[in-house]
Amino acid sequence: MSTAYGRRAALQKGLFLFATPAFAQGAAPGNAQGIPQGGSPVRLLALGDSLTAGYGLPRGDGFVPRLQEALVAAGRQVRVINAGVSGDTMAGGLARLDWALAERPQAAIVALGANDGLRGLPPPRMAEALESILSRLEARRIPVLLAGMLAPPNLGGDYGRAFEAVYRDAVAKRPDLIFYPFFLDGVAADRALNQADGIHPNQAGVAELVRRILPVTEQLLDRVPPAAAG
Repeated sequence: MSTAYGRRAALQKGLFLFATPAFAQGAAPGNAQGIPQGGSPVRLLALGDSLTAGYGLPRGDGFVPRLQEALVAAGRQVRVINAGVSGDTMAGGLARLDWALAERPQAAIVALGANDGLRGLPPPRMAEALESILSRLEARRIPVLLAGMLAPPNLGGDYGRAFEAVYRDAVAKRPDLIFYPFFLDGVAADRALNQADGIHPNQAGVAELVRRILPVTEQLLDRVPPAAAG
């Protein structure tokens, strides 16, 4: 099985689990655990779905708290804000963006799209919502790390290519956008790194996800102007 097919197969397995309505687990907005003493932490928004929310994991073991721990260990003054809601689509993320922006983030990770693919939603609708999210963050001069996703293989090659083009086109319009092509890189389709559902990372999977995305997250934080970080 090819790596790309394995990733898509893993997504297909989690079709109904991703769609399970549940609110974010892990570090809630306003939680500043692990922040070093002294100085004002940079507020980093993590806008996503169940993968961001920490679905199926004990509180404190999800992506957001583990990413914060890794950033703090790297010497970063940061508070990662968990704006992940299980089952959310790209349009869902857009609909609650105002709520997320009320936290006054100074940088943002946008990790949405898995549920669009799992539900077979039209890529043009997804692209429109992503464009609105990025435009609104850009208008506020909030640097963004866009994390991509892959569509399930059962929807066919044409759909998969159109789905992936949503991210590529967004990046093409914004050359300065930091792009991480596949949020589950190195984790999808690996049984040892996923929960029993075969799609949501377990604790070891979250650790690997964070390890891989950490360098580009630090690049993102480097783009926060010193005045904004203070």
